[in-house]
Amino acid sequence: MFIDRAVIEVRSGKGGDGAIAFRREKYVPKGGPAGGNGGRGASVILRANSKINTLFNFRHSKCFIGADGEKGGIKNQYGRHSEDIYVDVPVGTVVYEEKDHKFLGDLSKDGLTLRVAKGGRGGRGNTCFKSSTNRVPRIAENGEPGEQKRLILELKLLADVGLVGFPSVGKSTLLSVVSSARPEIADYPFTTIIPNLGVVSTKDNRSFVMADLPGIIEGAHIGKGLGLQFLRHIERCRIIVHVINMGESGRDPYDDYLIINQELKEYGFGLSKRPVIYVASKMDEDGAQDRLKTFEERAGVKCLAISALTEEGIEELVYTCADLLAVTPQFPLFDEEEEVLESRVYTLPEEEKEFEIKHPTAHSWEIVGDKIIKFYRMTNISTDDGMMKLLTKFRKLRIDDKLEELGAEDGDTVILDDFAFEYYR
Repeated sequence: MFIDRAVIEVRSGKGGDGAIAFRREKYVPKGGPAGGNGGRGASVILRANSKINTLFNFRHSKCFIGADGEKGGIKNQYGRHSEDIYVDVPVGTVVYEEKDHKFLGDLSKDGLTLRVAKGGRGGRGNTCFKSSTNRVPRIAENGEPGEQKRLILELKLLADVGLVGFPSVGKSTLLSVVSSARPEIADYPFTTIIPNLGVVSTKDNRSFVMADLPGIIEGAHIGKGLGLQFLRHIERCRIIVHVINMGESGRDPYDDYLIINQELKEYGFGLSKRPVIYVASKMDEDGAQDRLKTFEERAGVKCLAISALTEEGIEELVYTCADLLAVTPQFPLFDEEEEVLESRVYTLPEEEKEFEIKHPTAHSWEIVGDKIIKFYRMTNISTDDGMMKLLTKFRKLRIDDKLEELGAEDGDTVILDDFAFEYYR
């Protein structure tokens, strides 16, 4: 089964907690702190693998979870790092964050890797907090939390030449003639429901990959037919072969020509700027020559006339594609206009607030914000020194003043993540 889109969840491992320990050897007086640092949590890494050609293994939402780092030990022993998780995906997979569709990476080469969730660093043990004024620190850090994301994986086939055109114009038949591909062929629309790839070779030892891309009709760029599902596979093609039916189909070839060109333009990604070879198919049928002549006069373009049945014009088409590929560069996944729009995001952003205070019920308050929650989770409050560190952070951020300003009363409950305490002025 050909699957070219999937949604997965990834969670990297939390860093190991730092240790609070002291040297207690018999002959080492006043040994001092000896708590080791925690180990790094496992990252989740996507890796392009040429042996995989579909996202079938991800057809149901899957979750890939990295292991947490090991806690620090006594005698300054560091916790063990957890091994990163590698998830193999097909070459040509493009990765986005589901939340805001942020582009993360393009795995376009075999063996290319992309870290999509970074493992949390290990927390520092109490040895790291030793100073000239605090010789016996009883404080350590918890490990940094891991990252959790939902990702969209989209497979965009690595083809050099893409065959486009209305259903039943002869794209699948053409691919079967010029390559060893064996797509399903029948005389009804939408016979082909998945992209088909074939390797085309010339007699002078040149070769390229051709893709039969199904389902492009009027409105394909907004999801009609199968167009939106498979138009993405044209994005990597350097050349587009536009196949136009000159047989007795009952359709006007000129109207089909205009509709397909408009769909490619509306879809974007610079498809309308790609070199196009116009191919007149089914030239063995009665009246095809007259229809071709009329079409070329109206459209103002020259077509290569072919017949998959008699193989007329097939060799000329193959050599034309090979010659054009030799002088056509790779195209970026985003056209110039979209790159300009994307670059505008990288302006100076507003500084993220350290915290915000919500008032969910009459006598409760909640402190929220990624920064303050991360600081809390990395603070070991099981000791007096750790609790003092958290309270010092509160005073520095003037959280007490903010609560008083918002009308908090003595005895109200204040909640920070999973930590709750009573408020008093």
